[in-house]
Amino acid sequence: MDGLMQDKAVVVTGAGRGLGEAFAVHVARAGGAVVCNDVDADLAEQTAATIRRHGGRAVASGDSVADPAQAQAIVDRCVREFGRIDGLVNNAGLNYEALPWEDDAEQARQLIEVNVLGVLYTGLAAIRAMVGAGTGGSIVNISSGASLGQRKLGAYSASKGAVASLTYSWALDLEESGVRVNAVCPLAHTRMVWKSERALRACPPDRTPARIAPVVLFLLGAGSHGITGQLIRCNGPQLHVMGQPYLKQPILERPTWDTETVQKAFDEVFSAHLENYGLEKRVPPRLRKLTDTSSRIA
Repeated sequence: MDGLMQDKAVVVTGAGRGLGEAFAVHVARAGGAVVCNDVDADLAEQTAATIRRHGGRAVASGDSVADPAQAQAIVDRCVREFGRIDGLVNNAGLNYEALPWEDDAEQARQLIEVNVLGVLYTGLAAIRAMVGAGTGGSIVNISSGASLGQRKLGAYSASKGAVASLTYSWALDLEESGVRVNAVCPLAHTRMVWKSERALRACPPDRTPARIAPVVLFLLGAGSHGITGQLIRCNGPQLHVMGQPYLKQPILERPTWDTETVQKAFDEVFSAHLENYGLEKRVPPRLRKLTDTSSRIA
């Protein structure tokens, strides 16, 4: 894909290591200029230096995406250094595991500030620059399959669900301006995986960040013209488009609803239409007792 990003400038947040580093390096290899952002400025500079050492163009930014002024500064740096901004990869993120009754409010707040507000602040700054320039562009938000619901990841799952919803909304708002907005749900062997024995079992070391980077590079490039508002999941060997929430049939209608009629609706109609929930697609308890064959007499 050499030359795919020629004469383009891209911001990659969380580029100090892991997925973000892989995204930044792939953009540079494809001819793009990169702002390598990471709250750890030394790591950001290491990524930028690696790119420059191999003949690419890159500068480092140690600004925090969780601060609106610093998020604006990240985008301003791209425009100042390279004269434009054509792409943004909203990759910076935090993660931790906790059961709901053990979760820590301060830790959850910090996660939301980075994973949700950081995407919002940096995205808004990039959107203003792209729309103002009138040249279009591409935003790739990093969401997660955990947005469907995953055990011990309540705060993280909620943050990635917010990123998915933001992706849909921005795609609708920006289509006429020529700015595409998509999200990638990656699974790669990174620090986030190291913290969880369950994740380590699902994601062996050979599933490196470099295996996800081509998906992001495609979405940044002109080859993804006409693709917007999509969640695309890649875990290394598998690549697929994720389904989006929808209004499920049947839709019951009456002039007013009270508790009794709602009860009747669920007893007589909706109980057969309940959705399996979470990434593991767990059967709801009301359906479970009807579908469990272990207690049936042959």
